[in-house]
Amino acid sequence: MPYEGKENRGGRKNFNTMHRKKVCQFCAEKSEYIDFKDVDTLKKYVTERGKILPRRITGTCTMHQREVTKAIKRARTVALMPFDADL
Repeated sequence: MPYEGKENRGGRKNFNTMHRKKVCQFCAEKSEYIDFKDVDTLKKYVTERGKILPRRITGTCTMHQREVTKAIKRARTVALMPFDADL
């Protein structure tokens, strides 16, 4: 029988059945404002090299991702967070 759609091939599981959609942490907590002074929370959204993690990796919604980036940039300007990794 020829290949039809998204079936199991070679015993591998379908990626869509294995993948669970990430939930926005800020929507779950119903937080209204992301504070730039809360560095511990913001560190979760930055790599070791200092890059801001994208939405598809963190699982935040669009609105909160924009607020997270603003908060990280503000924290960097006020020198609460580094711009890059200390090498």
